[in-house]
Amino acid sequence: MESGRLEQYALGELDPAARAEVEAQASRYPEVRQELDTLLAGLDVYAEAHALTPPSGMRERVLGRVLAKIGTAAPAAPVVAPAAPVVAVVTPVAAPAPEVPTMRVSASNPSVASAAPVAEPAARRGGWAIAASIALLLSLVGNALLYSNLQQTRSDLAVALGEQTRFASATQVMERRLSATQEQLHVLRSPDDYKLVALAGTPAHPTARARVLFNKVAHRVYIDVAQLPPLPPGKQYQLWALDNGKPVDAGVLTAATTAGSGLQQMKDITSAQAFAMTVEPTGGSAGPTLTTMTVIGNI
Repeated sequence: MESGRLEQYALGELDPAARAEVEAQASRYPEVRQELDTLLAGLDVYAEAHALTPPSGMRERVLGRVLAKIGTAAPAAPVVAPAAPVVAVVTPVAAPAPEVPTMRVSASNPSVASAAPVAEPAARRGGWAIAASIALLLSLVGNALLYSNLQQTRSDLAVALGEQTRFASATQVMERRLSATQEQLHVLRSPDDYKLVALAGTPAHPTARARVLFNKVAHRVYIDVAQLPPLPPGKQYQLWALDNGKPVDAGVLTAATTAGSGLQQMKDITSAQAFAMTVEPTGGSAGPTLTTMTVIGNI
């Protein structure tokens, strides 16, 4: 749910295999289905909110031009017989067939025969064809606008989702820091619960200082660094609890703690009479390297 794949699914950016995987997860986990439905609904709302409307009167202007073009279409010219003398014989017909040209003799010039105009239906059909073409063109233009708007909407939504993810991550980091600060404040304000153990520097490191806060009831241990020598590469400070002379691993210090940024909670210790700190390889050791002991203090 925090990987961004649901957002890619909603935007149509996943291949078929990835889409099938997301759908399988959504059918298996109700919380995934709910999150996916929320994203899809948000995408629809965003698209509707940013939809582009064609300019007002555009349809009327285009159709008006088409109708004006149809109205001004020129009629077909009459068919004129050759100039040579021709005798045309008219045969009486009871009921002439529709749209069949009928020959007639001119009273003023018997040699000229004319046909009834039949080109008008073809002109009308041509006008409607032009109107249909214009309507199709309008539809294509509208679809192109909608598609472009949808692509822009998807891009904007992807940016918004990315910003939301980054904001959520930053919020989680701040919440963890706040929780750690509150925990440290509680430790410092509970002197009756935590025993303060001062760790003084060894002869090899006389200026090193640190302190341990140990809760014997809850078995919790915190380390607070005042000053420690810089570490060589690949090394890390490790805290030890001494219980009846036996060293017990209490955990390694982070770089921030070594620099004195604040309290660090270490491993729980059941019983101890003293604490010491040594320099060990990164990740810690199973037993202390006594020659690298930096600070030590008794309870």
